[in-house]
Amino acid sequence: MLYLVGLGLGDAKDITVKGLEAVRRCRRVYLEAYTSVLTVGKEALEEFYGKELILADREMVEQEADSLLKEADVCDVAFLVVGDPFGATTHSDLVLRAVKLGIPYKVIHNASIMNAVGCCGLQLYNFGETVSIVFWTDTWKPESFFDKIEKNRQNGMHTLCLLDIKVKEQSLENLMKGRKIYEPPRYMSVNQAAEQLLAIIQNRRLQGLKPEITENTICVGLARVGALDEKIASGTLQQMSTVELGDPLHSLIVTGTMHPLELEMLKLFSVDSSSFDNNACQRTT
Repeated sequence: MLYLVGLGLGDAKDITVKGLEAVRRCRRVYLEAYTSVLTVGKEALEEFYGKELILADREMVEQEADSLLKEADVCDVAFLVVGDPFGATTHSDLVLRAVKLGIPYKVIHNASIMNAVGCCGLQLYNFGETVSIVFWTDTWKPESFFDKIEKNRQNGMHTLCLLDIKVKEQSLENLMKGRKIYEPPRYMSVNQAAEQLLAIIQNRRLQGLKPEITENTICVGLARVGALDEKIASGTLQQMSTVELGDPLHSLIVTGTMHPLELEMLKLFSVDSSSFDNNACQRTT
């Protein structure tokens, strides 16, 4: 049996009882280590689970999946994922590979950022398409995610922005020369994401456009959701470019039309309560 086990968002204890029971009876246990991170390290997980963990990086999961599934038809193998197992499409590919090999699988779900964002008070059914914001480089500055945020906002919907994670990435030079030398891990902050959005807004105005999102659009910054030191800040997009939320992982929400209850909840986390005084994006029903 192949078990895909969600670990939740906080620390070692966020695994479900069902998930922990599965892990403890598996011969091999892999820890997916590139789509997200917990607030504790591999050693803390091993101590709590009573099992040695094998780190599974992007290269192993995407290019060597068959080795990961080896013997899963005759013994139990677990694949641990921060959040929920299907928070990344890579894991659907793993299931499809297992099915083709005749290996049965079981999914044990857990909380993910996709539902835990409700902690800020915005109602989950008012969210539109989720987007990813990637790190810009000097020569690559994509803006396609901005169009999706605008479309959500035009429809009155909030947008959850998942911020870029760079783990075990190679520089272009090392990649071209085939050198297995990796860059230090990088995790995008709410500040960086807000700065890129502000830059796009300025670019659109220079093109004669009137962006749906402005410096005064109400946004929410979240850090380490589910952890003891979780942090939430609400305010304008401009304020999000300067707010300090500390260690990763960060997420950003660009709001759409808000119900009065949503506004009241967001005010609990406001950087400056005056940011909400003139907010016209409010439902009356």
